[in-house]
Amino acid sequence: MPLARFLVRLGYAPVFFAGFLGAAVTLAEWGAPPWSLPVLLGLALAVSFTAERLAPYEPVWNRPNGDAGRDLVHAAVNEGSIVLSVLALPLVSGLIPGLDVWPSGWPLWGQLAVAILVADFGITLAHYASHRIPALWRLHAVHHSVERMYGFNGLLKHPLHQAIELTAGVAPLVLLGMPSDVAWLLAFAVAIQLVLQHSNVDMKIGPLIYIWAVAPAHRHHHLASQTEGDVNFGLFTSLWDHLLGTFRSGADTPRTGQIGVSGRPDYPRGYLRQLAEPFRRGV
Repeated sequence: MPLARFLVRLGYAPVFFAGFLGAAVTLAEWGAPPWSLPVLLGLALAVSFTAERLAPYEPVWNRPNGDAGRDLVHAAVNEGSIVLSVLALPLVSGLIPGLDVWPSGWPLWGQLAVAILVADFGITLAHYASHRIPALWRLHAVHHSVERMYGFNGLLKHPLHQAIELTAGVAPLVLLGMPSDVAWLLAFAVAIQLVLQHSNVDMKIGPLIYIWAVAPAHRHHHLASQTEGDVNFGLFTSLWDHLLGTFRSGADTPRTGQIGVSGRPDYPRGYLRQLAEPFRRGV
């Protein structure tokens, strides 16, 4: 096994997560403007693309299938909506009476850890509900329509479903009094985690698979079989999946042709058609 592939398989996930989140926190502590985070995210995507080619889980997933432009639009729209949401946070906080119990005296990395754990709970439950409530599933199915898994399409979601998950994850934090600088870091952390969850890297994370919701566990969730894919809903952690009884691990993760929307090989591929699909009659 080439040395580069060996190092990527073992080090990619922890170095990517800790390195980019550490860089983001450091930039915030230095007083860097929020627009530095999209630049950092662009660098993270470049690193992800490189790692996927050095140590691919499924080599064919590195080849565009007429989906690159669509995925780019999804990412731009969804990340743009998150930026607008964070910019609106001071206004929302002013309108909603909060508890004002945020641990503002903690180090910034500690505040980010609190935000991640609280958001993970809300987003995981919204994700779980989206596989059980038909109206939510129709929106969420857009994300499951991918025919290959690679880091960038972790950002592919119907904007309305993203708004639902965002509300579920962030509303408790707004009530707790989360400041804007932590909100920016949380938005960046979510994007980094989504890239890791869908990354086409044959990463080896050992026992961490039982607590960290990255690709080796999350690929099970994208199995086209609705029964087999009804597992591993966590965004950052697998804690809530263990409590819900929905955690799954093992070597039987999907390969080419085994992911997608159950019973819908005809699911639309184009961006605008995907936005409209949840509202079609009979779907």
